Amino acid sequence: QVRLVESGGGSVQAGGSLRLSCAASGGPWPEYIMSWYRQAPGTEREFVSEIDSRHSTRYAESVEGRFTISRDNAEKRAYLQMNDLRTADTAMYFCKAVRYIGSKPLTYWGQGTQVTVSS
Repeated sequence: QVRLVESGGGSVQAGGSLRLSCAASGGPWPEYIMSWYRQAPGTEREFVSEIDSRHSTRYAESVEGRFTISRDNAEKRAYLQMNDLRTADTAMYFCKAVRYIGSKPLTYWGQGTQVTVSS
């Protein structure tokens, strides 16, 4: 069982920055693919960014060049550095951990941290 706890959300003005953190406990941490998703009111949860155990990354087009995902395997943490924030980035941000046993995914989610960007 893996427990994920997000932190670092808050309210900022457009153009500002925030750094989200996802602390993990339990599980064979380095094997987990760590992702960030977000969900604005009235919308579906959407993919933001992902980093695997080899630190390979990918991003949603909407955040490419502004957000940077990273991980610290010793600390069992994943981070999302968000720069040049826009009002459209306002959402609840969730951390997700996935590990595959064969073809079967084991998926865990955190409770989320709110990011609010004002103009």
